[in-house]
Amino acid sequence: MTVIKDTADLGQESQTPSSSKRVLLAAPRGYCAGVDRAVIAVEKALDHYGSPVYVRKQIVHNKHVVSSLEKRGAIFVEEVDEVPTGSVLVFSAHGVSPAVVAAAEARGLNTIDATCPLVTKVHREVQRFASEDYDILLIGHEGHEEVEGTAGEAPDIVQIIDKDESIAGARVRDPKKLIWLSQTTLSVDETMETVVKLRQKFPDLQNPPSDDICYATQNRQVAIKKVGAASDLVIVVGSANSSNTVRLVEVALEAGAKASYRVDFASEIKDEWFEGVETVGVSSGASVPEELVDEVLVYLAERGYGDVRTVQTAEEDIQFSLPPELRKELKAAGTDVSNKVKRS
Repeated sequence: MTVIKDTADLGQESQTPSSSKRVLLAAPRGYCAGVDRAVIAVEKALDHYGSPVYVRKQIVHNKHVVSSLEKRGAIFVEEVDEVPTGSVLVFSAHGVSPAVVAAAEARGLNTIDATCPLVTKVHREVQRFASEDYDILLIGHEGHEEVEGTAGEAPDIVQIIDKDESIAGARVRDPKKLIWLSQTTLSVDETMETVVKLRQKFPDLQNPPSDDICYATQNRQVAIKKVGAASDLVIVVGSANSSNTVRLVEVALEAGAKASYRVDFASEIKDEWFEGVETVGVSSGASVPEELVDEVLVYLAERGYGDVRTVQTAEEDIQFSLPPELRKELKAAGTDVSNKVKRS
């Protein structure tokens, strides 16, 4: 498989006759370190405690992953009051509010917090600025689990900024003590557009101390921009409730792709999408296992798109250790606690 790391090379290759039908495969794509950690946490909890292990909400936003864990004995619930007293409960990668943690403690649940460490970082920023009596504008999607959990750290002073209407309706106590934070899986460009609009209303709005949008989201968006600019059609693998997946579809179109679609599985691809298409771009959201991308590549190869070229814009070699509660239990039992995975 050809690996393209220079955008100029991508442009030159698009002019060659041999590239009449090709696939540009974005890298990085798929599983990020936070998703990997959360999924492995559920798998190891099932191995250690046995079935059932309860999980609040979807551990990550992917149908295939959830279905696979259900087959192993995981039970997904919406709220902690659905979990029998004393059971094992895993909090999803998207994080939870202090109220949810307190409810789990009240039921005597054995909890494992699989919140992505990068989401936890934003929670701590909310705690810090709340303690300093700031008003906080949280840019994110209303109703998304991550946003609910983050806002729940200080519900009286956090306002969720989703659409232009929420900007117009924002009210603060002191415009000079005001900071914006964001959901970790947003489009970087879209978020900064929102910040510009917020500053028109609140000129003294302060920036977060560091980027809230996570490395994996940014890396996947950079890659799909390169791929989208050179593609007639882009296919993004991932589920509809995955915010970062939906953003990839949008970013591909903004980058110049003539068409861009999201699918959970290769079976959802429609043959009519390929009329007049020579170059197909492929990527996947941060909660998508590589096997689902492989199925898409097989589908494309069967239709003449067998020339696959990887467009690599970054390399990722990041891992997060397992949740401390689980790690302690596994160590005591003499079980392996490593979580070493390299994704490209």
